[in-house]
Amino acid sequence: MNNSLNLASKPFSNRILPWALTAIILFVSLIGLVFVVKLLTNAKNEAGVLDAEIIQLKQREHAALEAAKQLQQELSADQKLALPAAHSLVDRKAFSWSRLLADLEGSLPAKVKVTRIAVREVTRQADQTVAQLDMSVFSADPAVVNAMISSMHNEGVFDAEIRNQTLQKGRGEAGTEYDLFVVYRARAGYASDNVAEVERTRKGGDVPR
Repeated sequence: MNNSLNLASKPFSNRILPWALTAIILFVSLIGLVFVVKLLTNAKNEAGVLDAEIIQLKQREHAALEAAKQLQQELSADQKLALPAAHSLVDRKAFSWSRLLADLEGSLPAKVKVTRIAVREVTRQADQTVAQLDMSVFSADPAVVNAMISSMHNEGVFDAEIRNQTLQKGRGEAGTEYDLFVVYRARAGYASDNVAEVERTRKGGDVPR
């Protein structure tokens, strides 16, 4: 008697597993779709808020420009001529000699002496005071002066260039006086009290020789 079973005539099958896998895949895909849609909606809302803020800023800018234009039209011819001078005066009042001397003290080598400082022009760039200076220094070693100018440029507070140099004698030591054109960008912070005292003794915008 043959008791063997022919599996080809009655194969094993599990119809629940494929449907379960399909359902899981669809569920995960649906969650992912909901997440993507939520992200897109949030991004669209944020973009809308930013667009509204930009529009408000442009409106404020336009209103400020119109107000400035209206004010400019109301000024008389004499007032228009005096306006640049008034701006320059305000900038000069904002200039701090004590801060300049404090910044300069940290940039000068021991072998270099300042003989004169004069302010040529003062302007405001953003929140920073920028001044053009005529400055003279004295040193017996030209290499020290060149190294000082290079160091100033790297620090970004002073940007100096030599305009003229004169050999000096009779001061107890031989050396050369260098006339410099300097662009000074004020460093943040406040000057010390001892430098402020130097400011009070300064006269005429020059350091005494």
